[in-house]
Amino acid sequence: MEAVPHSPVETELTVTSPEQMRELGRKLAKLLRAGDLVMLSGELGAGKTTLTRGLGEGLGVRGAVTSPTFVIARVHPSLGDGPPLVHVDAYRLGGGLDEMEDLDLDVSLPDSVIVVEWGEGKVEELTDDRLQVQIHRAVGDTTDEVRHVTLTGLGERWATADLSVLTA
Repeated sequence: MEAVPHSPVETELTVTSPEQMRELGRKLAKLLRAGDLVMLSGELGAGKTTLTRGLGEGLGVRGAVTSPTFVIARVHPSLGDGPPLVHVDAYRLGGGLDEMEDLDLDVSLPDSVIVVEWGEGKVEELTDDRLQVQIHRAVGDTTDEVRHVTLTGLGERWATADLSVLTA
């Protein structure tokens, strides 16, 4: 019996402040569970770490969520009975999965929520089920805080997910 590919589940929303981006992260945390891979993409300063900070708050993990650019990966253990948050910044990793394998994300994945910034072309092989979050912002000399966020759920895990709760 052949597996039937699931159509991506997608929702789009507009965020107008860093506080709203954190709130989006807190709401998204309610949908996440151990084994979930979330890939964040967007320009520098788009709000990827701000969103992840909200995720950490929503998941109830220990430690301040900051950009792991120089440590590449940071684990935030749960303060309750939820999964730990593994926050990865793949910006400085050049090679695909080989360099990522050094981080043993495949070992962490079943028990954790893994959030990877700049993971395109690097972590897709970890699982067919992932949530891709694309954050678009105005580029150039602007103080515009508006962000357009597209969430795309791929695979069986996200086939029945109701991402519309994030826009409520």
